[in-house]
Amino acid sequence: MRVGALAKQAGMTRDTIRFYERRGLISSRPSEDSSNSYRDYPDDTVERLDMIAQARAAGMSIAELEVLVQVMETGDLEAFDADSFLAEKIGEIEASIARSRRFAALLKATRTALARAVR
Repeated sequence: MRVGALAKQAGMTRDTIRFYERRGLISSRPSEDSSNSYRDYPDDTVERLDMIAQARAAGMSIAELEVLVQVMETGDLEAFDADSFLAEKIGEIEASIARSRRFAALLKATRTALARAVR
């Protein structure tokens, strides 16, 4: 699959996809047609990009993703404390969820107060 089709399926820009490739989060191979310089991406790259988007939305950095993807691809757990890494990320996400819930409660209370003031 070429970058344009991948961008459309993943809902990302071509530049974003190329950035992730430069960082080693995804990979491509040269097109089988040697008369052009196109790159082909495996079909499962859409799933990888979805995982990356979800991780980024949850606050994971590119550097953290690079480590995680490398471990996923190589299976080299000796130099990587997966349990600590994942426990830390889970804690950060749970804290973010708690902050979001508190803020949502504040917004709801503000809306209720404003509605009362208008009456």
